[in-house]
Order: sequence, then structure tokens, then C-alpha cells
Amino acid sequence: MKISLTLSLYLAKQFIFGLALSASILFGLVFLIDLVELLRRASGEDINFTTVILMAILKLPTMIQKLLPFIALFGSIFTFAKLSRTNELVVTKAAGVSVWQFLFPSVTISLILGILFVALLNPLSSLMASKYEWLETKYFRKSSSLLAVSPGGLWLRQVEKDSLAVIHAEQVTGQGIDLRNVIIFIYDINGDKFLKRIDAKVAKLKPPLWYLSDVLITSSEREPISKKDYTLETNLTKGQIQDSFASPETLSFWTLPGFINILREAGFTANKHRVYWHSLLSMPLFLFSMVLIAATFSLRLSSTKRSTSFLIVGGVMSGFILYVFSDIIFALGLSGKLPAILAAWTPAGICTLIGFSLLFHLEDG
Repeated sequence: MKISLTLSLYLAKQFIFGLALSASILFGLVFLIDLVELLRRASGEDINFTTVILMAILKLPTMIQKLLPFIALFGSIFTFAKLSRTNELVVTKAAGVSVWQFLFPSVTISLILGILFVALLNPLSSLMASKYEWLETKYFRKSSSLLAVSPGGLWLRQVEKDSLAVIHAEQVTGQGIDLRNVIIFIYDINGDKFLKRIDAKVAKLKPPLWYLSDVLITSSEREPISKKDYTLETNLTKGQIQDSFASPETLSFWTLPGFINILREAGFTANKHRVYWHSLLSMPLFLFSMVLIAATFSLRLSSTKRSTSFLIVGGVMSGFILYVFSDIIFALGLSGKLPAILAAWTPAGICTLIGFSLLFHLEDG
């Protein structure tokens, strides 16, 4: 039997309502939790309540992105449970509508929602995340990023007891600890007075020192000095350098590939950014799989309270297992133990396969 347009539109309307309800509840909870945490951090700091509210709002789109699969899961469960309680599932099945026809409006909406989020909403989310990090740095961290990467090379900033150093390198290897064609500008601690410039062919980071080779030291007070080897104190570590990249959440889906290429050219692996970018690509499939998994819980149930309770518990447990599983896989990707593509696509792929297999069993049985 071919499903009618009227029935498709009705099912789509019910699904959209379920998504909206699920999103409203989760957004409200996340916003309140973030607001309480920000208020706790703001105690004793020179920050007003309006700025705290603004920060909570700016952080919300990033949290929405993380919660989107769960919104799809819980929204689908709510929709199918409602249709089950009112016996509408029984009526549609009796009319000859298959499981796949019944789910077609919901899975189509989930795919469209995933595509729209990645293509349109993610750029807005990244802008708001960038603004949030700027405010967080200003009011809580009290320090700025010590690293910048561009097509022209790597820039580092380090502060010592009585001086400020800005380091530029054209080439980088060893994840930021081996630099080539290096220029170091030394200023006083306030950054107002230029003290000297150091040019070196090679700089190797071995905390607490930079080891420089083929060095030329220039200052306004003396003649240039050439040295074969030279050392410069530093408080930087390899971990600090790698942690100072712009976080993936502050870069949009469209700008991430270019930034990843810049990191590669500078000698960095960019695992974090590659995993994040592929996770955005997999988002439509992830939402699609959540609808399938919700359907496997819902379409077998009767309208009894016991069945509804089972549905709720099953949905919550599925969400929890999914969250833990995704975190483990992403962590393996970030550590380089799994390829970025595999780490990002595995949760969505496995959930889709599970959903399809269970629904095929449901349809045949």
C-alpha cells in the first residue's frame, strides 16, 4: 500500500512536535546548569550578571550540537509512544502501511535537520562559541592564547619573569618542538620596549630551554653578534603548544578544512579538528539512526503504562550507552589510536546498522 500524503504530513507534524518538545526540555536544563556553573565561577570575579547570562546564551548552540542526537532520540520516542498510546500505530499497520512507510516522514525530517544544522546553523554556532571563549578568557582565564598558525608559519608567545618573547618559525616539525628559520623578538615584560631580535636556523624545545643553532643576535645598543649555539629560557611545553590551537567548536564547518591544511603544513596532526569535522559530516546519518533506534523500542509496544515505562527506561539507557560509546570512540580518535574518519563515523554507522537490523526483524516478525 502506498502511504497517502495526508498521513505523511500528519506523521511529520507529530514528529516535529516531538522534536520541539524534547529540544525545549533539554535546552532549558542545559541552560540552567551552565548558568549555575558560570555564576559559581563568577563569584569573586569582576563580572556582572548580564555578562554571565550572555555567556550562558553564547554557549547554548555548542551544547545544542552535542545534544542533537539525543534530541532526535527522545523526540522520536515521545512521538512513537504517543501514537502507540492512541492506537494510531495499530490502525496504520492494519491499513497495510509498512514500518518503512510509517517511518519515512520522520527519517526524512531527521536527515534534512542534520544537513541544515551542518550547513547553516553550525557557522552561527561557531561564531557564538568564539565569542564565548573570548569572554571566558577575559574574565576567568586572565590570559590569551600563546599560539597562532597561518600560511606564513607558526607564531608563539611566551612570558618570562622580566621579558616577553614573540617567536616566529617558517617551518615546524615534531608537533611544535622543532622549528626552522626562526625569528624571536624580545620585549620588556609590559611589551612596550623592544630589547633585541634573535635569528636562528633551528630551534629545539627541551623545557625549560629553547636550544638555538646558527644564531644572530641584534639589538639597538650593540653590534650584531653571531653564535653557533644559544639557549633561551622558556616556560612552554609541547602540551601547552598543542592545547593552544583554536578549539574546533570556534571554527565553522566551511572553514575547518582550510585550517586543518594549515596545521598540517605547519607540522601538526590536527587530529582534534579532523575528528570534529568528520563528526559534523556524520551528523545527518547520526540523527537518522536515532529515529531507527527509537522505532525499535516503540513499534512493538502496546498502550499500557507498563509498556510506556519500558519505552522511557529503554530510551534513557540507550542514550546513556550511546553517550559513553561515542565518547570512548572520539577519545581514541583524538589520541591517534583510531583514524579520524573511523572515530567520527563509527557511532553513527553502528547505530544505523543496529536500527536497520532490528527493524527488519520487526517487519518480518
